Amino acid sequence: MDAFPLPNDGCDLTSRVALVTGASSGLGARFARVLAARGAAVALCARRLDRLEALAAEIRAAGGKALAVRMDATDAASLIDAVASAEAAFGTVDILVNNAGMPDAQRAHKMSLELIDQVIAVNLRGPWVLACEVARRLIAAGKTGRIVNISSVAHFRYDGGGAALYAVTKTAIARMAEALAVEWAHYGINVNAVAPGMFVSEMTDGMFERMGGNPAQHLPRKRVPVPEQMDSTLLYLVSPASECVTGATIRIDDGQSARVRL
Repeated sequence: MDAFPLPNDGCDLTSRVALVTGASSGLGARFARVLAARGAAVALCARRLDRLEALAAEIRAAGGKALAVRMDATDAASLIDAVASAEAAFGTVDILVNNAGMPDAQRAHKMSLELIDQVIAVNLRGPWVLACEVARRLIAAGKTGRIVNISSVAHFRYDGGGAALYAVTKTAIARMAEALAVEWAHYGINVNAVAPGMFVSEMTDGMFERMGGNPAQHLPRKRVPVPEQMDSTLLYLVSPASECVTGATIRIDDGQSARVRL
């Protein structure tokens, strides 16, 4: 049996290679900064290359390593190319953060087929393709790794309001973590999910506008959390501290699940 120094809680990611999707803004940009600050070389992936390049420059100016990679989450070839680009620049990707996602913001029966396909492609098919590509390369290289899927509290609870398909895909990506954890346990690849509640981001900015303003007063702690409050959970799931944790979904919602229906 392998022995680990105790406490097994280090978060030094030096020599690790991370790929973060949806890294041009919001949670993805925050995740990328956090991983880079701990020493990981980070491939920043999204469609908005100008934003990615600005973030990469910021990370490099702070002494980190970063690469901007334009990626279309609906295009399988683009996803596979993104992993190849990261590997060519830094080595085998051993941390994947499947963060890219999109809301549907429509009642299920009013959604066009095009929107249905797009939501499923971005929220589920893309993360699946990426996870399999990263795992394939890790297995070939004989390396272990960490995959973190960003799900949502909508996986646990949906109160209506026009995001049914979003909720379904976020349940699927949580289940994907459970299933792939079993698939790749033998290879030392841990697959987990994080289920955030409502956090401040570009996505929630639009949601707040539709709701008629910031909903903090209706939440148990009278606040909408900021992305920085997820740092410790992300670092836990990609560090040695979570060596035995795989197939888990961790809810981070600041008690929002206890709120009264608005």
